[in-house]
Amino acid sequence: MYKGFYGLSESPFSIAPNPAFLFLSERHREALAHLTYGLGEHGGFVLLTGEVGTGKTTVSRSLLAQLPDHTDTAFILNPALTELELLATLCDELHIEYQAEPTLKQLTDRISEFLLKNHKAGRNTVMIIDEAQHLKPEVLEQLRLLTNLETDTRKLLQVILIGQPELQELLQRRELRQLAQRITARYHLLPLNLEEVAFYVQHRLQVAGRAQPLFKRGAIKALHQYSGGVPRVINLLCERALMGGFAHQKIHLGRNEVEAAASEVLGIKAKTRGRLPFVAASVASAIAAVMAVVLLMPRPELTPAEAPAPVAETPSLTQYQDSLSAYQALIHHWGVAIPANDPCEYVKTEQLACFEGQGGWRQLLSFDYPAVIRLRDDDGTPVYGALLSRSSEQPQRYSVQFGNRLMSVSESWLISHFDGEFTLIWQQNGDLPATLDKDASLAQLQWLENQLGPIQGRSTRILSEFDAELEQQLTAFQRHYGLTQSGIADGQTLALVSLLSSTQGPRLSAITPTTAMLNNPTIEGNR
Repeated sequence: MYKGFYGLSESPFSIAPNPAFLFLSERHREALAHLTYGLGEHGGFVLLTGEVGTGKTTVSRSLLAQLPDHTDTAFILNPALTELELLATLCDELHIEYQAEPTLKQLTDRISEFLLKNHKAGRNTVMIIDEAQHLKPEVLEQLRLLTNLETDTRKLLQVILIGQPELQELLQRRELRQLAQRITARYHLLPLNLEEVAFYVQHRLQVAGRAQPLFKRGAIKALHQYSGGVPRVINLLCERALMGGFAHQKIHLGRNEVEAAASEVLGIKAKTRGRLPFVAASVASAIAAVMAVVLLMPRPELTPAEAPAPVAETPSLTQYQDSLSAYQALIHHWGVAIPANDPCEYVKTEQLACFEGQGGWRQLLSFDYPAVIRLRDDDGTPVYGALLSRSSEQPQRYSVQFGNRLMSVSESWLISHFDGEFTLIWQQNGDLPATLDKDASLAQLQWLENQLGPIQGRSTRILSEFDAELEQQLTAFQRHYGLTQSGIADGQTLALVSLLSSTQGPRLSAITPTTAMLNNPTIEGNR
């Protein structure tokens, strides 16, 4: 209906998995790399998790396309099976013949014969289980037993488990600890950020025959806010926005069209003040029912910190696109001389370090550190500020340095403009190792446990080795903070553990900025 009007050869936002529209964001590529590495290690299990609609199927299809020609693949879409049914389904997928009403032993013997014959012929065998969070513990244990068949260098059956975050919780059960130890690679797929949403939408439009942009910047921002960055929800919203835009003969689609789509598809009504509606936060919906929960905020007020009363209009922040001044304000907040350039390299000379992170607003607050934050102005332009402190009274306000202006900002305004990227400065005690795994010294492992325990609110243990419980605690820590869930302490994990354990330096919970900062003419507030 709308294709001819918008110059499209086909519908660009169908939720059907069309390989022609395959879009691999940086996160999808990273997930694919982890899975490919895991299979290359010839281990037993590889794990991919993510919320509904984040693109797990996209990654698995890409992985299948990259498997060598000498690979036999069994793809199981319905894992709600008994042990016997799972083995029978595996035989069906691999075209293994078996007698009527077989026993577990008979099916296991037939599969073992096939795997050994395949290995001798130089072929690999891979089993992929989608929606694996529905697997019963006894079925997972049967899978583990099936992967016991191995040579001196490799497992004869490799299993890829794909599922929602509940799968991670399932694998932490004590009776499945042996299986958890056999996972050679794991990755948790996060939703798209604002920039990736823009690339995703434009990619699908180009594949459908339109090279020119169709969605305005405000529309892209609204898509990100309402969808939570979940590709499947983005498709639903874009499809409905195109239909609405065509009905009103809109040449380009803006925020209004996306909000109308969200109202019809997700049942969301935006509150407005004047002409500009703002959505403070959105939560990705369960796609089957296409439901979403969105926190709606009115247009906030942004005022100079020293002003006795709010100003009438929100000042434009477009001039603060350069991050250097924000870093300078943050570094000065630490009582360190301001660098002229390369701030993260400069702070190393002061025994400080940068930690670059990405996550939600609540996660940033949990660190309780001042930070350089990336925001989006009302037109979607990325701008940078130094988040320096927060007030103790309610409603809570935050001191943010934009260039030479120190502003008092409401939390609702920050939530609606924060795009998830931030950088902290912290002081580490001594040099950190590159990684801590099963080969690390007992002293290093005990140090890790001593730091990790208080962070997770649990008692620390006396370790004798890198055991399954430590691996599970590390995985839980990595999942909580959005890190790669490898189950070992890599460089980023160690940096974050050390950062959260540090007692040095300023904290965000300070009530007001330092007097020195307010009096410094290079970064003071409005005069």
